[in-house]
Amino acid sequence: MQKRKIPERRCSGCGGTFPKKELIRVVRAPDGSVSLDFTGKKSGRGAYVCPRLECFARARKARRFQSSLEVEIPEELLDALEAEIRLAESLPET
Repeated sequence: MQKRKIPERRCSGCGGTFPKKELIRVVRAPDGSVSLDFTGKKSGRGAYVCPRLECFARARKARRFQSSLEVEIPEELLDALEAEIRLAESLPET
């Protein structure tokens, strides 16, 4: 019997390759809205980032989300995404 291959994705911040479930997906929905997708199941174009603020900050500074998602992201939305990652980083893992 063959083992299932674990899907991997590259972090937009540090460039490391990790199992998809360990990363947070930033998704551009078909309607053009951008949000965080902790489940990885929302439809739309996605970019992945480690659940660490330093990776998010690096990706934000280099404008990697804008180029990956092919959309201009307002600073207010990036601030909100950063706050969500900050919250997720402070929660204990279950």
